Amino acid sequence: MLRDFFIGLSENQLLNQAAQKYGFQLGAQQVVAGTNIEEMIKSVKELNQAGISCTIDNLGEFVFEKSEAIEAKEQILAVVDAIQEHQVDAHISLKPSQLGLDIDYDFCKQQIEEIVERASQNEIFVNFDMENYDRLNPTFKLLDELKVAGYKNIGTVIQAYFHNAMDNTKRYEDTRLRLVKGAYKESPDVAYMDKADIDENYIKIIEEHLLHGTFTSIATHDHNIINHVKRFVKEHDISRNQFEFQMLYGFRNELQLQLAKEGYNFCTYVPFGEDWYGYFMRRLAERPQNMNLIVKQVFNKKTNTAIGLVAGAFVLGRLSKRGSGEKKDGGWIKYR
Repeated sequence: MLRDFFIGLSENQLLNQAAQKYGFQLGAQQVVAGTNIEEMIKSVKELNQAGISCTIDNLGEFVFEKSEAIEAKEQILAVVDAIQEHQVDAHISLKPSQLGLDIDYDFCKQQIEEIVERASQNEIFVNFDMENYDRLNPTFKLLDELKVAGYKNIGTVIQAYFHNAMDNTKRYEDTRLRLVKGAYKESPDVAYMDKADIDENYIKIIEEHLLHGTFTSIATHDHNIINHVKRFVKEHDISRNQFEFQMLYGFRNELQLQLAKEGYNFCTYVPFGEDWYGYFMRRLAERPQNMNLIVKQVFNKKTNTAIGLVAGAFVLGRLSKRGSGEKKDGGWIKYR
């Protein structure tokens, strides 16, 4: 129920607008590396100094106008230039929807190709993040067409909760993949609903790509999965140069540093920008443990976790109503 609750909040445009207006009042500064490129690069440099590479996400959702998509593209191009200028150990993660996938496919492809081309010139990798099921095949199509065009600096994400995750892992064995559990609300027709089933499938696709694929990014905060991977690569004599662990900026920092010190390739997913709300709420939806981290930063230690977060979301809801002129009392703003 909590997972569905936070996913619902992440999809609410009114709450997203209120969050941008009223700033990091729910503790998002703990999981978002600033609102601009300068702040983000500073965070990336600090992580690099600890032996950690980064993948950078310019946050943005609810893009339905070409002007907004073009603005997002220009910002990502500026990130590519900043990586090159500062010579940081980092690459790009982008969401096709932010670049116009929901507007026009060909327009989106042109936008992404411009980014991939600039990145290719600077030997920077670009990862196509996966979103919800409706955008799954269009994103694969973008990847396929750009690979045919000759770009080798691109990869994508496989989400373990989808029934077809293994088929797609095998389909892209020649592609650098980030493997995740999945963070969107999906139908049981296309996705596993039970955590145990998702975890089991996640381990299966990790093992498949480690054995038969190219470079594998294992994106999880689950120490049980991490320990399983450590044993598996040792048993099968898989080089550490064939994979990396990934975690999100601001989560399990001590474990991130520990894995890097143990000599594993480690990459932190670094989001930045003012449009942080949807990303933030999906992080809360993914794991109950994530809520504990945020509440400790925002509320005092005696505050109940669930009450604190619901109260915070309620505050954003009330601010949104006030800002839009709505005068009715009580109730939640309905999910989009």
